[in-house]
Amino acid sequence: MDVWLPRLLDLEARTKPRRATILYGPRRVGKTSLVQHWLDQTPGRRVLRANGDDATVRALVSGQDTQQLLAWVEGYEVLFLDEAQRIPEVGWGLKILVDARPDLTMVVTGSASFALAGVVGEPLTGRQTPLPLYPISVGELPMNDHEIAEALPGLLVYGMYPEVRTAGTDADRRDILRELSASYLLKDILDLERIKGAQVVLDLLTLLALQVGSLVSVNELASTLGIDAKTVARYLDLLQKAYVLYNLRGFSRNLRQEVTRTSKYYFYDTGVRNAVLNNFNPVSLRDDVGALWENFLIMERIKARTYARQDAHMYFWRSWQQQEIDLIEDADGHLGAYEFTWNPRRRGRCPAPFAAAYPDASYAVITSAQWLDFARYSHTVGA
Repeated sequence: MDVWLPRLLDLEARTKPRRATILYGPRRVGKTSLVQHWLDQTPGRRVLRANGDDATVRALVSGQDTQQLLAWVEGYEVLFLDEAQRIPEVGWGLKILVDARPDLTMVVTGSASFALAGVVGEPLTGRQTPLPLYPISVGELPMNDHEIAEALPGLLVYGMYPEVRTAGTDADRRDILRELSASYLLKDILDLERIKGAQVVLDLLTLLALQVGSLVSVNELASTLGIDAKTVARYLDLLQKAYVLYNLRGFSRNLRQEVTRTSKYYFYDTGVRNAVLNNFNPVSLRDDVGALWENFLIMERIKARTYARQDAHMYFWRSWQQQEIDLIEDADGHLGAYEFTWNPRRRGRCPAPFAAAYPDASYAVITSAQWLDFARYSHTVGA
């Protein structure tokens, strides 16, 4: 069940006439609650609420009968279609409504982008506004700066899912995360892709959870799991599309000096990562706090940039001499380089090869003592 917390994504500002607003992202991040809260803020509008789990709705929308669809929405100003990925050929039904009822505001939710992409993308080209919704971001926490700083160790361990953040005890948080990791996160992949080997996917996630922040070799993963590399690559692609994993690629404009053909994988939520490993130990007892910190900051930066509509290409940097920078942001031609360290007193210097190759790039070390501006995208740290 979705849990409501105030969100930075402004649906009122992002919905437009003659376009369907497609709200997508991981399961149980609050998509339905966000739309319902938005609708509640403007009472009096005539709203048709429909769900893709309803067989009648599925038959009507997938039938693509213009007259039946128009009769269905007659008299309504807003159509809210939840769980749209359940509806075959949903994109064509939505296209009919966009073209025939340009005055109708349409908000559509789906649990995984790949589930909607095949049936929404082509029919609604030029007629949709896709909006991702992630787990709660730091900028959405109902806390002041001091409270967030106090809560930080728990955020790394239990993550940012709405239900987790509103749970009363750590035991409740652990139960929610175990349920998420065991049932919900892989549901779209297992259902839609007809993957029978759920355990293999979970074993793959376990290996990746142990390698957060490290270079990942598909061939090594395949060898460890006893399956072929093409299957591993397919599972990795599906896990990205289902918003379980985020793939960070290597940055380079100098192929002789820099590594680019490898990837790092991060979890969209550190709590899910810890649930996969069944490790909810406090930060003070962990030997992986550096990896958790790196994962947490990269995902918070992605959330903040997305909601601020300030997109950037994101990479890591590594030289053949094994010098590394955790995050490179390429935004409108400006490079920002960031190194992450949990140690609040650490000071760092930009690796000389990177500084020489990219003299105009900014560089900053983000520690547990000064990180909120970076995570909120309040300004470009180090610029």
